[in-house]
Amino acid sequence: MFETEIKPPKIMLAAVDIGEYDAESSLDELEELTLTAGGEVVARVIQKRPAFDPGTCIGRGRLEEIAEICENNKIDQIIFDCELTATQIRNIEDATGVHTIDRTMLILDIFAGRATTHEGRLQVELAQNKYRLPRLAGIGIRLSRLGGGIGTRGPGETKLETDKRHIRARISALSSELKEIEKRRTYSRERRKKDGVLVCAIVGYTNVGKSTLLNTLTKAGVLAENKLFATLETTSRAIELPDGRSVMLVDTVGLIRRLPHHLVEAFKSTLEEAANADVILHICDASSENCKEQAEVTLELLKELGCEDIPIVTVFNKCDLVPYITDKDLSGLNESVVRISAKSGEGLDRLLEAISKVLPKSSARMRLLIPFDKAGFISRIRVEGKVFSEEYTPDGILCDAMVDIKLFSQAEKYIAM
Repeated sequence: MFETEIKPPKIMLAAVDIGEYDAESSLDELEELTLTAGGEVVARVIQKRPAFDPGTCIGRGRLEEIAEICENNKIDQIIFDCELTATQIRNIEDATGVHTIDRTMLILDIFAGRATTHEGRLQVELAQNKYRLPRLAGIGIRLSRLGGGIGTRGPGETKLETDKRHIRARISALSSELKEIEKRRTYSRERRKKDGVLVCAIVGYTNVGKSTLLNTLTKAGVLAENKLFATLETTSRAIELPDGRSVMLVDTVGLIRRLPHHLVEAFKSTLEEAANADVILHICDASSENCKEQAEVTLELLKELGCEDIPIVTVFNKCDLVPYITDKDLSGLNESVVRISAKSGEGLDRLLEAISKVLPKSSARMRLLIPFDKAGFISRIRVEGKVFSEEYTPDGILCDAMVDIKLFSQAEKYIAM
């Protein structure tokens, strides 16, 4: 028997700096994405230009240098840190002889590998097809199969037109199926509201520890890895807060700078869990150099989803790695700030207290002494809220209960002194 060693593909990263964002920082993130996808980065190239070159994106001169680097380093693939047209991809591949993809294709590939549920796979396939459709035309003559000769007469549809028709039909089918899933999710949300279930959405940049926090608080067993986009599906688990109220924690897909528009659209139903939550836990990686920038990306998307009126608790995770961090370092994002370590459990008690404080007062824990002739009131409390304990005394029934807001006025006259 022979053991075959599978070596990761050698990757070159390329970026065009036109001054829209920090190209170096974005390329660092692209390198992390590449490692997540299983590639080995051996070269990086950044070209400053006033605008993208319409034919090659990076310019003919720089492309010749890239071709030489690829030949000398036996590069298997080039990944560009921007969206390429089909024409640009074809020109780059013709000049270098190396397979070329862009940032969006890389992210789609990672998503395709990570999607495990039926909904997740549908969302990824929809995003892939929407991305492919406008790029088919750029491949040009190679897709055209219409010509003279025996057997070529017919309706006159080229291979390109056939491919476009199939992709459009598939997009329509996927969209319909996802709409049905979205309807079911909407019904679930409406049911939770009707039942008075409080919802807390966990949102944040990718790989900041959202799934680790959910696992620590609820023992959910959700996949939590030190990789980008470990979570693509929504997971919900209930926990009890210090004041006795129950809240449903909902984990959501991680965010990233310049997240492709097709992916935002495809995963919109998942992200909308945040827009319908009673409180949002905004998780940040306190150990990251780009902590504030990542937090701003998340807050911007929350704004787009219409979450401005929902209370936000900003949670700085991985504080065990930066114990010296101060409130001054973390200020400016939100009034409610909690420092925790989801891995060690440090600060989780403060986090639960912070959630209790910002949640709307739909119920309250009360110690009541209810006369025997009013014992039926306890049954109403059980239906609308929760009874933790009850004790029969000479003066009545002494109970510790979570009382729904609708029963506050009646319960106040039975408060035990």
